[in-house]
Amino acid sequence: MRSGKSSVRTARAPRARTAPPQRGFQRWLTQFDWPVIVRRIAVLTAVVLFLVHVMGTFVTDTGSQAGCGNSWPLCKGQFVPSEFAHTTLIEFSHRIGVPLVTILLLALIVGVLALWRNRLEIKILAPLMFIFLFMQALLGGLAVMFPTSAVILAFHFGVSSLSVASVVVTMLFIFELGGWDKLRDRHISGGFRALIWGITIYTYVVIYLGAYVLHTNSALACTTWPLCAPGRLLPSNVEPVVVNMTHRIAAFILTLAVVGLFAWARRLRKARPDLYLASVAALILILAQALEGAVVVFSRADVWAEVMHSAFIALFFSVMVYMCLKSLSRPASARNADGSTPFTSKKAIRPSRTATTAVSH
Repeated sequence: MRSGKSSVRTARAPRARTAPPQRGFQRWLTQFDWPVIVRRIAVLTAVVLFLVHVMGTFVTDTGSQAGCGNSWPLCKGQFVPSEFAHTTLIEFSHRIGVPLVTILLLALIVGVLALWRNRLEIKILAPLMFIFLFMQALLGGLAVMFPTSAVILAFHFGVSSLSVASVVVTMLFIFELGGWDKLRDRHISGGFRALIWGITIYTYVVIYLGAYVLHTNSALACTTWPLCAPGRLLPSNVEPVVVNMTHRIAAFILTLAVVGLFAWARRLRKARPDLYLASVAALILILAQALEGAVVVFSRADVWAEVMHSAFIALFFSVMVYMCLKSLSRPASARNADGSTPFTSKKAIRPSRTATTAVSH
């Protein structure tokens, strides 16, 4: 052993690996608050898509489906038509909004997948938004080529309602992350969940009935409201009258179901304020929808009355789809990510006994 020197060699601590320097483009990307930006895109997409949906109803109500002829996606074979009749202006204005909402929707899909692709809900909602957009465009083209087909026009309206609902639910979902999203861990009864889903599916059927009434020109087959004719409980057996009254009876049943939904949700308002407030919105919208249906009759199918009628049902359907999502428990991966534990009781929460403090915003 040599003096002054230790024979034991000390091991060197491994050097900490440093992250590679960011390139210029990556450094530029990190300057932005992308969750805030994507949420704003979601709001803008939902608003623009809803307006395009309402504008589509306006096109139908004014008889402007053929305003651009039978050419699609061009208008009378041109990007910008050289002559603008009244119907051409309405139809072309509607078509201008479609490319804008397509760009916004694609940006929203890319944004939510980039930021929240670990959530199962986003993995489902993002493809659905794209599928409904594609189906809406396809049915829009078929509606132009077959403007007198009530079935195609009704399907176009129904898919458009699905598209609006998917975007609205996605918007609400990403805004609630870290907040009211955690309320889904609180158990609700299977009966209440079944009621929510049943009303939502039934609403979609009523939407098609309403669209069929509109596109078969049956809106004024009944001259009074809520009865079909003065002093007559049962209408005559004529196809437009039968179509109209079938829609009215279905809408009346839907209204009663929503009243029951609200009454049930009110019992859970302390434990599940998200579902309770959604039920309040659903009740207001369905009553406004019923009132607007009466206005359509008494105004002799005024264009703006029919536009508002379709607007209310689109919003109502979006609220119901939102309630469907909120009726489902969060995936286990989401609960594990923030350390939450699911409510294990098999009984529905009753505010007077087992309600817990609401999750803060």
